[in-house]
Amino acid sequence: MLQAFLRHVRRFPWVTNVTLYGCLFAGGDLVHQWFSAKDQMDWRQTRNVAVVAFSFHGNFNFFWMRFLERRFPGNSSGMVMKKLFLDQTTAAPLATSVFYTGVSLLEGKEDILEDWREKFLNTYKFLNFALVPLYVRTTFTGCCAFVWATFLCFSRQTGDGTAGAALAWMFPPKEDAAEPAKEEVDSKLKGEETAPSRPV
Repeated sequence: MLQAFLRHVRRFPWVTNVTLYGCLFAGGDLVHQWFSAKDQMDWRQTRNVAVVAFSFHGNFNFFWMRFLERRFPGNSSGMVMKKLFLDQTTAAPLATSVFYTGVSLLEGKEDILEDWREKFLNTYKFLNFALVPLYVRTTFTGCCAFVWATFLCFSRQTGDGTAGAALAWMFPPKEDAAEPAKEEVDSKLKGEETAPSRPV
């Protein structure tokens, strides 16, 4: 099955990569909403993320990866570092900026740059350039984008753009479990204080 998939990717690289990238990016928003335990899914938000992913991110990554490979062919350490540097100084800021401004535009916000100003963050793709073949590089980026989109959607909705906030959201402190135990200890102490002392 994997071989059949790879043959399909080689035969239709643009359609396959862009479709998978867009689906994975939109899936990141669904995972964010699922982790947030919302009573009702916000399908409009997922639609906005999908529109940005299909219209820009998938296409941009597909042609950007090919441009880098033609300009800096091979996976030697020197070529990888050149591609990594160019990607992080050019593509990553552009892609992240388009996500924040694009989703804000689709939501009809007056200031579409507000989220971009407050929550801008870069990612890194060293493994993509060093180990992943060119014909599945966009798909691999899409898998990374799945995780990245989950964080971005969280950041736009509830976070402050930091990894610490995302980890605190995924693994909240067990305050609810600690409160009953604390109350039980307090009640026992009060009971001991109010109990009449026995005469010796």
